[in-house]
Amino acid sequence: MPKEQYRETYVGRKISHVTFNVDSPAAIQQAAHIQVITKNLYAQDGQRVPAPYGVLDRRMGTNQKDANCDTCGLGLAECVGHYGYIHLALPVFHVGYFRSIITILQTICKNCSRVMLAEPLRRAYRRKFMNPELSYLQKKNLRAAVHKKAKACTKCPNCDSLNGMVKKSPAGILKIIHDKYRTKKPTDAVVKRVLKDFHEAKESNKELTTMINSGLIVEMSPVEVLDIFRRIPDDDIPLLGMNGLTRPEHLILTRLPVPPLCIRPSVVSDIKAGTNEDDLTMKQSEILLINDVISRHIASGGKSELVQEDWDYLQLHVALYINSEMSGIPLSMQPKKPGRGLVQRLKGKQGRFRGNLSGKRVDFSSRTVISPDPNLQIQEVGVPVHVAKILTYPERVFPANLQWLRKLVCNGPDVHPGANYVQQRGLKHKKYLKYGNREKIAQELKCGDIVERHLVDGDVVLFNRQPSLHKLSIMCHRARVQPQRTFRFNECVCTPYNADFDGDEMNMHLPQTEEARAEALILMGNKSNLVTPRNGELLIAATQDFITGGYLMTQRDTFFTKDEASQLAACLLAGPDATMRIDMPPPAILKPRKLWTGKQIFSLIMKPNKKCEVKANLETKGKNYTGNKDMCVQDSYVIIRNSELLCGSMDKSTLGSGTKNSIFYILLRDWGEEYAVRGMWRLARMASYYMMNRGFSFGIIDVTPGKKLIEAKNKLLEAGYSKCDGYILEMEKGTLQCQPGCTMEETLEAVMLSELSSIRELAAKACFRELHPTNAPLIMAQSGSKGSNINISQMIACVGQQALNGKRVPNGFEDRSLPHFERHSKIPAARGFVENSFYSGLTPTEFFFHTMGGREGLVDTAVKTAETGYLQRRLVKSLEDLVLHYDMTVRNAMGEVVEFRYGSDGLDPSYMEGKDRPVDLARVLADVRA
Repeated sequence: MPKEQYRETYVGRKISHVTFNVDSPAAIQQAAHIQVITKNLYAQDGQRVPAPYGVLDRRMGTNQKDANCDTCGLGLAECVGHYGYIHLALPVFHVGYFRSIITILQTICKNCSRVMLAEPLRRAYRRKFMNPELSYLQKKNLRAAVHKKAKACTKCPNCDSLNGMVKKSPAGILKIIHDKYRTKKPTDAVVKRVLKDFHEAKESNKELTTMINSGLIVEMSPVEVLDIFRRIPDDDIPLLGMNGLTRPEHLILTRLPVPPLCIRPSVVSDIKAGTNEDDLTMKQSEILLINDVISRHIASGGKSELVQEDWDYLQLHVALYINSEMSGIPLSMQPKKPGRGLVQRLKGKQGRFRGNLSGKRVDFSSRTVISPDPNLQIQEVGVPVHVAKILTYPERVFPANLQWLRKLVCNGPDVHPGANYVQQRGLKHKKYLKYGNREKIAQELKCGDIVERHLVDGDVVLFNRQPSLHKLSIMCHRARVQPQRTFRFNECVCTPYNADFDGDEMNMHLPQTEEARAEALILMGNKSNLVTPRNGELLIAATQDFITGGYLMTQRDTFFTKDEASQLAACLLAGPDATMRIDMPPPAILKPRKLWTGKQIFSLIMKPNKKCEVKANLETKGKNYTGNKDMCVQDSYVIIRNSELLCGSMDKSTLGSGTKNSIFYILLRDWGEEYAVRGMWRLARMASYYMMNRGFSFGIIDVTPGKKLIEAKNKLLEAGYSKCDGYILEMEKGTLQCQPGCTMEETLEAVMLSELSSIRELAAKACFRELHPTNAPLIMAQSGSKGSNINISQMIACVGQQALNGKRVPNGFEDRSLPHFERHSKIPAARGFVENSFYSGLTPTEFFFHTMGGREGLVDTAVKTAETGYLQRRLVKSLEDLVLHYDMTVRNAMGEVVEFRYGSDGLDPSYMEGKDRPVDLARVLADVRA
């Protein structure tokens, strides 16, 4: 049976507060059920029974399906697990709190354990610390101030004893040294006395010489530190930035909690006899072993060196148990293979926080390949039946939907639309509808029951594509169940998702409650997010084919007969417009036969009949605008008055995304999102139908250069090459005019580069003069649907200079780029100039240079992706808590003001109508006049 879904409790509960504290040894013992003392994992009887009081004792829970927990008697799924504890033979430093321990030692006197501040200062600081309103950062700053003042004290104000530097010892790991006599000169009486005592002790006890090297620098063992910390008086605790519940001595480990078995399961190995234990279990077992050795040494009064060595070893293993990636371990003590410590389970991308809490695998989600479908509306997504049968929505029964849900229950899980489960009111378990009497269950349905029904048409779903780089990468759509195997959606919505159909996959989630549906629909609804919050331009608008279709339809010389015009108009009759009446405009030409212009048919997209109140107005320059407003030679000055296209051909600037002169933007701003979406959908249907019938293809004939073009190109090349030869000669003679700040070599490179790039520009211009207006690549470049002038000229005329790092191709061999050229050759071909086009084909050397340029692009892209991904993550993380409050200030989670007015002008970029101004007054005026 699938996983149980989370349902809220019926009782409202309010959490008063959450605190985080360091556990005291007493608290660890209270939370634990047993003390773990046995170092063996299993009893030695060969039955694989966990050793009593061992790390795998059943009283801490169970990790096998067949065994029950000894404490609560529940099985693997129900038992929450119980803690145990290990009592360490000697205290050790906690690797996570090591810095804090040093900081506290620097703040307090090592003799009387008081904070080294004079009494009045201490009182003032204590008053500040006791303020309950302190934020974390203020507390941190106060703590730093106390630390700074106390650290500078060499003489304790309370007991007048000497205090020196406390720092981490460079010798061993996790060792602290106290340089007490640092401020005193070697001739000082105190220092001399200490050294004398030290030498006497050394003489009488030879063991000391091996363990202590200097008499002035004292190594502080965890036992000493623990003793000092225990003597800190209660009224000094706040000055260390601690609350009343945690005391400094808790930072030193005397007891280790043993986590429940369920978080460190044993895996029974198929290959070898025995089990694979978790890293944590193995570490605990090692710690117990060392513990045992130390206890035995102390009991038998063994040598102090042995105890010290084992103590260091215990210290290391407890540290590795907590953080296995600790640096600075000496080679002799390094573990053979690093395990996963507690820290490693939490941190990083795969850790608990990022991998299982913030982002996790979820139910009610699906993922498959995407395909385009211009017949779907902008806000719809086509869902395969196969997916719709698995994703369910818990629908509550009430009188209005009782009959419908009865029918679904009768259909069961295998017929769509059907239902998978019924949860009857008052019963604990769900009924699975694959087996059993469905008719009986259907008849027994009553109000308040919950039916988990299949996803049906019109359900609210979330649609997302990774990487999600802005908020429009996840939007809410309406489902349309279709009998195919891929998700389908309208190509207009590709831009926000940055999707293409070369094998991309996308995710779909089905929200499970009414509130979630409502929120998704209103806040993330596809219609509500047509504009980008970056600058208020449209992101969802016509793309590629639709732009080409719109461009070709609105050319001056496009005319339709009555049949063709009616057929195109009939494309608009579908979906919500299926019963719409379409009023055809009067034909533009009456004799010799009735003909409609493409512009008239295009106008139907905005206003299909007289009842429709949409009167859109727009006057703007197109992509290929030359001059003279509506008398533009290229017919690229668009005038739309009262939803009629009077002149101009539509192209990317008036149909596409990333512009505010688009007709869809006008519809959105003046008439609302519903009309804008409807207009886009109508264009998609009409343009794709028109293109299918007109035909629009791209073949080798489109990129075949004419005779004239080849002649023109050759002339250009000759002229350019002779110029370059001239420059090379000048340089050899030494008469080349140097550019400011450049040597002669650099000057030559610069002039050659500019000369050669101009060849490509001129070749491109020649190429466009020659091409026929019906040329497919030319149409695409002019309408802005795909490609650019450079692409076309590279295919037909000349590929041009290949650049690496913005320079010509450098030397790969000695004094030359390839062995095909002479040494020190400066001619264009030897430095990566490709004179052929893709149509005529590249020579091997040219091809090699061209791949060099391409490879650079690929490497750049790969490197940039990783870097920008990490930067994006850091930015989002630091800005995620900023909120615009009702008083128009932007504040973070602490309530600190980041900006007094949002964006310093209080304007929302997604509502900016004009370019760089909130309202485009000129257009509003034209609109009012019309």
